[in-house]
Amino acid sequence: MKAQNITQTKMAELMKTSRAVVSRLLNPDNSSLTLHTLESATHALGKRLNISIV
Repeated sequence: MKAQNITQTKMAELMKTSRAVVSRLLNPDNSSLTLHTLESATHALGKRLNISIV
């Protein structure tokens, strides 16, 4: 977000969600994120989520 100069409000618009969801996403103490939320955030930034278990 910082590299693309995207605010939390703009990120929420891109993710089609509320700013509160983005705030929780960015909170390092929040351990209840879902894969759907992570995927939505990465897609909003033009990235792809890649999870690997080795």
